[in-house]
Amino acid sequence: MSSALVEALRAELPADAVLTDPDVTSSYAHDMASFCAAGSPAVVVLPRTVAHVQHVMRTASALRVPVVPQGARTGLSGGANATDGCVVLSLVKMDRILEINPVDRVAVVEPGVVNATLSRAVGELGLYYPPDPSSWETCTIGGNIGTASGGLCCVKYGVTAEYVLGLDVVLADGRLMSTGRRTAKGVAGYDLTRLFVGSEGSLGIVVRAVLALRPKPPQQLVLAAEFGSAAAACDAVCAIMEGGHVPSLLELMDRTTVQAVNALAHMGLPETTEALLLAAFDTPDPAVDLAAVGALCEAAGATQVVPAEDAAESELLLQARRLSLTALEAVKGTTMIDDVCVPRSKLGAMLDGVAAIADKHALTIGVCAHAGDGNTHPTVCFDAADPDESRRARESFDEIMALGLDLGGTITGEHGVGVLKKEWLARELGPVGLEMQRAVKAAFDPHHLLNPGKLF
Repeated sequence: MSSALVEALRAELPADAVLTDPDVTSSYAHDMASFCAAGSPAVVVLPRTVAHVQHVMRTASALRVPVVPQGARTGLSGGANATDGCVVLSLVKMDRILEINPVDRVAVVEPGVVNATLSRAVGELGLYYPPDPSSWETCTIGGNIGTASGGLCCVKYGVTAEYVLGLDVVLADGRLMSTGRRTAKGVAGYDLTRLFVGSEGSLGIVVRAVLALRPKPPQQLVLAAEFGSAAAACDAVCAIMEGGHVPSLLELMDRTTVQAVNALAHMGLPETTEALLLAAFDTPDPAVDLAAVGALCEAAGATQVVPAEDAAESELLLQARRLSLTALEAVKGTTMIDDVCVPRSKLGAMLDGVAAIADKHALTIGVCAHAGDGNTHPTVCFDAADPDESRRARESFDEIMALGLDLGGTITGEHGVGVLKKEWLARELGPVGLEMQRAVKAAFDPHHLLNPGKLF
């Protein structure tokens, strides 16, 4: 089968687009998630055109070979992991920005465009593409669409799903379908565009996206507030949101995370703090908004409130937040990064619960959070070479997800389900919900060729 598959693929693809060397193909086997099984792909294909993708899907459909679509493989749930004998379809070579239209405020892009590349390109025209995952310098728009990624700005601007207006999608049998629109409004038929966003490549291959843009906002200013407890910091978050403030960013780092960032980058963050809250505004007069939020932080028990004086100081604080996951990985060498989102009013209970789970299992678990939208990233640090510690890490990870559901939350706010959270997706959806999700999958992919073994 493998030789017939490769021969059929090469019939309509450039020679350098079909990779078969096992040493090369093995490097495409998995994303950045821990504890997620990955198989050995039969072949890796790097298409450059829509026609290339259609040929891959027609070939795979005829031979009943599974296809695993991939972007930059920065995912954290195993959603891009290969299965044995599959075609890995890496879309990174489809990396053209096809159009930026300042009047319609849209960009039309291929899936391999890097998030930061698009953001800078539209910024030169006075426009703004808000979704900014922590991996924005390397992650691709196609991957962002696949997992409905978020980022630091979600509290004001929302997640990727809010910016995807239309898609061109190659279906499992190779047909090309267009969904959505490029107009400011449109309600024609079922919203198939939104269905594909977050589907992790299990329903079709996104080959073009029409993305909404916004006017570029003023430069944001950041405030840092120290707290003697995580509960006090979460009280401040609730007060800020209840007060009607609209920060462009509202992020939290617990003591473990702050210490890890200092150890990695020597940034001089206050290690005695139990929680560091970062708030930012990109309004015409951000200093006024920061002063109002600073007063709320002090009323909630902040021990120190320090507004940045300029953009450079603001960027330094944001860099500390962006380093959080890398810094926590350096603590023990391996991490399991959870992605539990809870109602803002339950944020304090979530952080207290995670601390109790860390104590129970004698583990280091740091928490950074998109506090403004309740999206927490408890990060379990452990030594993968220690079987007992690895077992405790996995148990703590599951307990954190259970805690999130108990608090009325969801098992993933932006990283997706992939392999890592399949069991938990079934618990969150319930049997009827799961049945309907599987029915949707069967309608688009009756032979279960697209990214099999993911989601459910």
